[in-house]
Amino acid sequence: MSDIIASSENSKPKIQQGSSVQLHFALLMPGGEEIDTTRRGSPASLVLGDGNLLPGFEAALEGLQAGDDAQLTVLAADAFGDRNEANIRVLAKSTFAQMDSEGGLEPGLVVSFQAPDGELPGVVLDIYEDTVKVDFNHPLSGKDITFDVSILAVEDPIANEVG
Repeated sequence: MSDIIASSENSKPKIQQGSSVQLHFALLMPGGEEIDTTRRGSPASLVLGDGNLLPGFEAALEGLQAGDDAQLTVLAADAFGDRNEANIRVLAKSTFAQMDSEGGLEPGLVVSFQAPDGELPGVVLDIYEDTVKVDFNHPLSGKDITFDVSILAVEDPIANEVG
């Protein structure tokens, strides 16, 4: 799952559940296209196991330590999930009346709907006479992604405990 390019000495703490990690990353698509990065700004700080990271990314980080550079490939199922055709919906065009009257309704437009647990974004796929086809899948669903990471610092979980 990972290809470690450079490794540091073994006496440094290794990333594990509960570790605080500071890193730079670039998120790459299978063709190498960069879609997000911290390399031109501040590094990312995270805690493994706090629920804020993709499970596949967390698993790939485990065992790395400060000074390591790696390319970590996370399969679609462990990243943003597989595409689900049930998440493509055909809605009444009247739902988009204001956007349509302003000429802003077009394929590729990201629209948001209020859902019980927050906002639900979707991408307009097609516009028909009376209906609009919208894809509510995450834009990266169904895609394997690669994180190109440089681990800057790792703190053991024990060092993170509040007494």
